[in-house]
Amino acid sequence: MRQSRSGWIVSALAALLAAVAASPAQAQSNFYAGKSINLAVGYTSGGGYDVVARLLARYMPDYIPGKPTFVVQNMPGAGSLKAMNFIYAAAPKDGLTFGTIGRGIPVEPLLSNKDAQFDVAKMNWIGSTSAETSVCAAWHTSKIKTWDDMQKTEFTAAGEGPASDADIFSAALKNAFGAKIRLVTGYPGGAEMALAIEREEVEGRCGWSWSSLKSTRPTWVPEKKLIPFLVLSLRKNPELPDVPVVTDFAKTDEQMQLLKLFLSRQEMGRPFVAPPGVTSERIAMLRKAFDDTMKDKAFVAEMEKNKLEVSPMTGKEVADMLNEIYAMPKDVADKAREIVEKGAR
Repeated sequence: MRQSRSGWIVSALAALLAAVAASPAQAQSNFYAGKSINLAVGYTSGGGYDVVARLLARYMPDYIPGKPTFVVQNMPGAGSLKAMNFIYAAAPKDGLTFGTIGRGIPVEPLLSNKDAQFDVAKMNWIGSTSAETSVCAAWHTSKIKTWDDMQKTEFTAAGEGPASDADIFSAALKNAFGAKIRLVTGYPGGAEMALAIEREEVEGRCGWSWSSLKSTRPTWVPEKKLIPFLVLSLRKNPELPDVPVVTDFAKTDEQMQLLKLFLSRQEMGRPFVAPPGVTSERIAMLRKAFDDTMKDKAFVAEMEKNKLEVSPMTGKEVADMLNEIYAMPKDVADKAREIVEKGAR
């Protein structure tokens, strides 16, 4: 009788310990089962960010315990700054909302953008699908064909808003390198800017992701309707061997430091971020699901089919890189801020 009772107690304790050990994962699985995750996209539909988000929304649920559905919500405005402010301040902090924003948005507080109402250090970074190369490109009817041309002749470029790549890169090229750029800004997203170029409302765009250009307008460059004449990256793009890189034209240490600040965003080309305050367990699950999706052969194949690169960064890697950017010398940040404030209009 004593042995039986003792055995029962040992079994009961073992079952209890097993339940306690499994409870966090089981709780998260139960939490996501039957629920929907809202994926906010800071741009209009049809652009590169939107395409990537919708592909992620198809594959990532398979790697989240409970397999929640995803609902993609386009939230354009100010180069995706509207979406970032929403994710930081208004989005539910329950692990059921995250989003993708322009890669340059995280450095906006550093550049003293008063509309950037968020603290980068408090955000929960889920990861980035790829590094990016951007270009300056001109419509075939433009007089601008080279970097030298833009030093002598005005180039009318499309923009989205103060925090967007198109606006930031145009300001940097104009105010740090003397390029004669006149920015026409306020377009809602990439699709609208492409249409404006095609209609010849503007001559082109500086800060156009090469992957997005290939994905959304695949015939333009091969058919020579659009001419890329400058690579905006810290490294050369093997697909554009004859197009010079902007770093080739840096003549001072200050210019090179500024380029590193502005172009660091290219390394986290397609960032995904969740609000502050989400439990660490749910962030860990979302990060793992994101990382696993980046290895999914079907996901990678669809990205490649859409001419989109998969060269991911983990959420921790994105957070670590941003910490490094925010630790840069104050005088460089001050100069960058002055460049952005001058703008390119």
